[in-house]
This record gives sequence, structure tokens and C-alpha cells, in this order.
Amino acid sequence: MSTETITRKLRKERVGIVTSNKMDKSIVVSVERKEKHPFYGKFVTKTTKLVAHDEEQTCNIGDTVRIMETRPISKRKCWRLIEVVERVK
Repeated sequence: MSTETITRKLRKERVGIVTSNKMDKSIVVSVERKEKHPFYGKFVTKTTKLVAHDEEQTCNIGDTVRIMETRPISKRKCWRLIEVVERVK
């Protein structure tokens, strides 16, 4: 196989709110999604907490950030910070 035929898979990107920045070079990001309840049909908000790598330690609690999937950095950390979308006031 030549290098031209091998393509890299697209990495997942998520937008969420920083809920913790107390760790060294790590942040916890809460990502919300809406799912339809299988029986009642009502939309339910579900939250996923992801641990992301923040090299410069620029994020504060409440910031809206964009994170990208990456190789495992530690046991729970396989996301990294791309950008801060909106700073908390």
C-alpha cells in the first residue's frame, strides 16, 4: 500500500462547558446531548463528562470549549483542547 491510499479517520469533535480545572494540565468538560425517550417520546438531556488535555492551562470553569479526540494521554484522558469558544463573564 502506498501512502496516498492510506487515509486517516476523522477525529470526533465535541463542544462543551468546563466543569473543573483543578488538575494539572487537565480539564473536565461536560457535553450535553438530547435523546428521545424510547417509550414516552419526550426529549431527555443527557450529560457526558470527558477529561481533556489543556497544555497551557488557559481554561476556567464555565468556559465553552471545543475538544478533539486523540491518542490516550493517560488512563481517562483521550481528548485535547482545540480552542476556547467563549470565555465566562
